[in-house]
Amino acid sequence: MGEQKVSLVKDETAMQQFVKKLLRDVQALEYMLENDWFEHDIARIGAEQEMCLVNAKTFKPAPIAMEALNEMKEYSWVETELAKFNLETNLTPRLFEGSCLRELEEENNKKLDKIREKLGALNAKLILTGILPTLRKYDLEMDNLTPKKRYYALMEAINSQLIGTAYELRLSGIDELLVKHDSPLLEACNTSFQVHLQVSPADFVCMYNIAQALAAPVMAIAANSPIVFGKRLWHESRIALFQQALDIRTTHDHMRERSPRVSFGTGWLDKSIMEIYKEDIARFRVLLSADVDEDSIRMVEEGLVPKLRALQVHNSTVYRWNRPCYGISESGKPHLRIENRVLPSGPTVADEVANAAFWLGAMVGMRKHCKDIRKQLSWEDVRDNFSKAAKFGIDSTFNWFKDKKVASCDLILQELLPIAREGLENQKVSPKDIDYYLGIIEERAQKHMNGARW
Repeated sequence: MGEQKVSLVKDETAMQQFVKKLLRDVQALEYMLENDWFEHDIARIGAEQEMCLVNAKTFKPAPIAMEALNEMKEYSWVETELAKFNLETNLTPRLFEGSCLRELEEENNKKLDKIREKLGALNAKLILTGILPTLRKYDLEMDNLTPKKRYYALMEAINSQLIGTAYELRLSGIDELLVKHDSPLLEACNTSFQVHLQVSPADFVCMYNIAQALAAPVMAIAANSPIVFGKRLWHESRIALFQQALDIRTTHDHMRERSPRVSFGTGWLDKSIMEIYKEDIARFRVLLSADVDEDSIRMVEEGLVPKLRALQVHNSTVYRWNRPCYGISESGKPHLRIENRVLPSGPTVADEVANAAFWLGAMVGMRKHCKDIRKQLSWEDVRDNFSKAAKFGIDSTFNWFKDKKVASCDLILQELLPIAREGLENQKVSPKDIDYYLGIIEERAQKHMNGARW
């Protein structure tokens, strides 16, 4: 979940102090990597569940998150999101083995049922979908911004860098949509099921590049966001909507190819996770600050593991679709994760866990079959595949290995599902669970049907 205890950078002095902390965090991270401080040979998975709150009768957005949270004070695992009509739950990290997938589904269902029970008293329901079809532009006024310091600071920081008077959303699918809005709260349209995979530092470059290559076929089969403001647009409209909602660049910036804060990336990872963090610091102005008490350099010199809070805050305001994450395990050792932000919420928890199983299995399976995916695919093809998957979803045709073009369903059925199965088997995931969750993906591909194509 996003770092909550943050503030707006008020002046240049505060900016310089925070940037200094940020750079020291980068140095500390580099030191820990070079000196082998990180967990190895332990694979864990985790997830975050975002959801929409709707009126029980009309199914229109219900901006009651704060009232709902007041009824759920005992639930430490539920948290606010940007808009008052969204909530998020944090699911327990678990070892990537055995019954982990079934446990993930069961835990998610139990938590959602507890939320549903509380929402019932407020005449509301929860919906799992990438973009709520009943959302309208007037639902995205600042009155519906969740009243928390982080969100006020984030909105003010983004608005302060906007050149012009409005944010534009321009999308074409079956229908066309052109919306101008005075706040970046358009971002709140999106709800996701974010899946985390812990990887060892030695494997990070290889696994991150695999995640980039798999983003397109995984998104194609999982797409669940075809409608925005009543318009039929992209199969996974979240991709364009999120990027445009936070796009503060001028036309001149576009011409100079300045990167947007929401990005698929600029190229393959080469040698280290450090390339991503250093690029993000170089490319993106600090939006939020935080009171950072720890001196991360001094801590590593004393043999202590720092939280790298300044780096965490900055990383939370740069939105890569596959995002690197740093954390500290219960053992006290640091670890690295890849966060898959491509997957939409819904339509059901079983669907979400099936999407996760497909991605997780394919990640591990592809690692065995392809030591360096950069030799199999060009970056241009991977980026093009990602764009096509967002627009056309399950109808996409991808550029794949050996310069062949292949329909998404054929690629999934003939190549990626067997690789995902092998990957899950190698992790000793329950055979019954493998059959069940990958069976959901297989049936979608065979029937050419998902949340964006009925």
